[in-house]
Amino acid sequence: MGAETELGETPAPFPFHTFVLKLHSRCDLSCDYCYMYRAADQSWRRQPRAMSPAVIAWTARRIAEHARTHRLSAVTVALHGGEPLLAGRELLRRTVTEITAACGPRVRVDVCVQTNAMRLDEAWLELLAELGVRIGVSLDGDRAAHDRHRVRPDGRGSHGRVTAALRQLTEGPYRRLFAGLLCTVDLRNDPVATYEELLRHRPPMVDFLLPLGTWAAPPPGRVPGRADTPYGDWLAAVFDRWYGAPERETEVRVLHDLVSLLLGGRGGTEGLGLEPVRYVVVETDGSIALDDTLRVVAPGAGQTGLHVARDSFDRALRHPEVTVRQSGAAGLSPVCRACVLLPVCGGGHYTHRYRGDGTGYLNPSVYCPDLAALIRYVHRRVSDDMERLRRGAAAVPGVR
Repeated sequence: MGAETELGETPAPFPFHTFVLKLHSRCDLSCDYCYMYRAADQSWRRQPRAMSPAVIAWTARRIAEHARTHRLSAVTVALHGGEPLLAGRELLRRTVTEITAACGPRVRVDVCVQTNAMRLDEAWLELLAELGVRIGVSLDGDRAAHDRHRVRPDGRGSHGRVTAALRQLTEGPYRRLFAGLLCTVDLRNDPVATYEELLRHRPPMVDFLLPLGTWAAPPPGRVPGRADTPYGDWLAAVFDRWYGAPERETEVRVLHDLVSLLLGGRGGTEGLGLEPVRYVVVETDGSIALDDTLRVVAPGAGQTGLHVARDSFDRALRHPEVTVRQSGAAGLSPVCRACVLLPVCGGGHYTHRYRGDGTGYLNPSVYCPDLAALIRYVHRRVSDDMERLRRGAAAVPGVR
């Protein structure tokens, strides 16, 4: 669908502030839920294994150009893959130093790497510390939970190697680099036990991801159109444990954002709220893409036809799907726009809305019942606590 016909006059775009660089297009794990290698889009097979020096140079120039054009004081560069550490230390060093140099002293460049930690050792930690790169690690819970999905090509589990790397990262001088843990929800795993297993590593943040799925290819345990809420119930159990702790042990991003939105604040999670999407992807060959998760929709679903050697990121800002994803409620289905939960839910993640019946993304999320149940549950808990605080304050003389 075109942004002009569905949304009327195209609004001014919000500049990108996060640039996801696919530093390496292959991986040393063979996770069975991976949207890079097991989805409808198999274009990774045609991608170079690693970014070339020329692509890195062009990407650095384009990021700096975008920052200057929009007077950005800071940008985030997220190094992804595949597995970004497969690119090697020299290529990663070149990437960080060239982008930082191109942006100059007036633009702060925050760099993070999302890794499976299979190659994260002392040499890597030394380099990442030198460059000031923060480290996010993928971990799905205990050994049984993690090794159910995140296996090596020969079928052996990866949990032992990952937790050993995490100990190096978290129990010594490199802890300041630790950005947090990313965990994909599996309904077979006990939610509280999974959360507490992640807490053992004292992460500053935990990011629980719903499995990627659409109405055309629903996620495990989610039957489209059915009213049960298995994922909402799973996350509600984590919420009770997180919210009810006597001290804040970590930030759970999706739950933190949910509470913030319920209290009238803002969220930073794409799957909640109506904030405009402000990130863009650069593939190993330099092509500009919208979002890796769109690989589950169809071949080429996330491609723009743009390339850093010839196109600015401003051209990507005018892509119809970027316009839709920056348009708030106007880019959502009539069902979502009429929903009382819209300011908090925001229609759910863009990819989760897709149907293969011609309506495209103009649908509620395939997780709609789960999101609604979770939002209402959290709302009740927070509202009850606020009411108790109000009554307690009213009982104190001189407090209004």
